[in-house]
Amino acid sequence: MIVHEADFDHDDASSCSRSIIETVNGSHDFTIKGYSLAKGMGSGKYISSDTFRVGGYDWAIYFYPDGKNVEDNMAYVSAFIALAGEGTDVRALFELTLLDQSGKGKHKVHSHFDRALESGPYALKYRGSMWGYKRFLKRSILESSNFIKDDCLALRCTVGVVRTRVEGPKQDSIPIPPSSMGQDLKSLLESEVGCDVVFEVGDEKFKAHKLVLASRSPVFRAQFYGLIGDPNLEKVVLQDLEPSIFKAMLLFIYSDKLPDVKEIMGSISVFTSTIMVQHLLAAADRFGLDRLKRLCEEKLCEAVNVETVATTLPLAEQHHCPQLKAICLKFAAANLGVPLFVFLVVMRSEGFRYLEKSFPLLLSQLLEAVAAAVDESSSLLLNRKRSTTSSICGLDLAAEGAAAESANPAVRRMRRRF
Repeated sequence: MIVHEADFDHDDASSCSRSIIETVNGSHDFTIKGYSLAKGMGSGKYISSDTFRVGGYDWAIYFYPDGKNVEDNMAYVSAFIALAGEGTDVRALFELTLLDQSGKGKHKVHSHFDRALESGPYALKYRGSMWGYKRFLKRSILESSNFIKDDCLALRCTVGVVRTRVEGPKQDSIPIPPSSMGQDLKSLLESEVGCDVVFEVGDEKFKAHKLVLASRSPVFRAQFYGLIGDPNLEKVVLQDLEPSIFKAMLLFIYSDKLPDVKEIMGSISVFTSTIMVQHLLAAADRFGLDRLKRLCEEKLCEAVNVETVATTLPLAEQHHCPQLKAICLKFAAANLGVPLFVFLVVMRSEGFRYLEKSFPLLLSQLLEAVAAAVDESSSLLLNRKRSTTSSICGLDLAAEGAAAESANPAVRRMRRRF
């Protein structure tokens, strides 16, 4: 398809249009049964397919068993595509295919399609004009090939009629507003109109619609409409979930957007915001809200730092977030090994102690990542250590490192690798 665009600027107005040149394509399969009986009918005599219509014109396939030219002495078969109906100067692309009947797909193809044409498409001047090949294939080759099976051969013809159309600006276009479904459902939740279930979460109560919840969460669907569910359930008590987290989850279920943390919690720090998103990810995993889980994972990836990595890493492990886990380990390798005091600060954090107690295997992976990073820069660290052994800062760091060694054998193992 070729597109030509025009844009004219005037003093009082501007307009644009484009000319689109393309082909209208169609195909026809023509089967000849009893090929051997067609031989001997004479040069210039043909077998014709039924007419077929493509691009507003009638077409037909002509097959010459003894060839079209007398001078070829019936050594070749000929094949042509003919304009079989009314038309003048019909420009088109053609493809003639002799089908391989062995199932190997080794067809004989003559095609205008998918290749550059020096003189452009072929033009058929009037009814009866043809395009094709007088020497389409030697008869001796045809009759000893897989193109004939059970005295039958098959031809496929594809015609692409060239058409040109002009597109101008739409005069009566109607502006379509963006979807407001999410905002409408959120308003429905806030208005409490039609609510048929109440959730008790901590000291707070939340009204909702069972059908909306069931349509979004497989857990709620099973609870209300599953085999052992209760569609008449009017109250649900949820344990181990903060009211603010449940509220955020409800807002997502109705609006399909990650809620603004400040809207729910008020003015909070970035660190507190990260903690809330961590809890929201856990809730999303609990209630089968995969999109919310991914949105939280994305937010936590952006918020990975020295303060959050020790709590985000076990969360990623526990709730099967491999990408978030990989980013945490990568951050640890890049930022916790050097300088050493940064790692010691993290080691003494509450998140690290939780990691050490609840996820010892994950802790080993973290230490291995840090140790690998330390190995890469060990020579540089040793040089720095030699140059600062007499400095007060160096003595303080060594003393602090010794204390950490005695407190945590994992660090002692890592320091030996220095």
